[in-house]
Amino acid sequence: MDLSPPYAIVLDDHPLVGRGMAQYLGSVLPELEVAMATQWREVPLLSVQRGCPRLLVADVWLAEGPCLDALTAWRQGCADTVWLAVSGDDDPTVVDRVRAAGARGFVHKKATPETFGAAIRTVLEGRSWFEAASSGEAAGGAQRSWSVSPRELGLTPRQGEILALVLRGLPNKRIASQLDITESTVKEHVTGILERLGVRSRVEAITLLRGRRLELS
Repeated sequence: MDLSPPYAIVLDDHPLVGRGMAQYLGSVLPELEVAMATQWREVPLLSVQRGCPRLLVADVWLAEGPCLDALTAWRQGCADTVWLAVSGDDDPTVVDRVRAAGARGFVHKKATPETFGAAIRTVLEGRSWFEAASSGEAAGGAQRSWSVSPRELGLTPRQGEILALVLRGLPNKRIASQLDITESTVKEHVTGILERLGVRSRVEAITLLRGRRLELS
């Protein structure tokens, strides 16, 4: 029987931001001890030392990169932990990605402390809280890119190869030469790609996928 006191983990690679969230969390939920982590590897270490936390407040982007894959794997052993995702990233796909990874909620870092507190109470009550990411550039002007596979876009591997070259600005003739296929075949694939993405032109496709990195393997 686990008799360890309930606690929460705040994961953020900016110590000042993380400390602010931890202090506010302690003020709205004084019954929870709050542990801080600035790197992902500290989270599984804490869960081994103290057991799984009741709540994890985690920034999805760390200095080491996005932690969604590692977090998803960790939650297999801490399935009862409630995860509230936070981010300063304005990419509108962030909300969908954290939801798919198992987050109970999402709060943008531009939100007010009151919003943060309301989100915490909501997710701990077993309900969801998902804010839309803000429009505009990512916080601080940093350009971040989420990886996406052709399969996630509903494309075949060959269409993925062609799309990658389209995103580089190559014309059909160059794509045909590079892939050793006919130009008419390239045109057919490009038409299918645009239809699948729901856009009408290469420019619209490039705009749609801005902020995403196409991974072919």
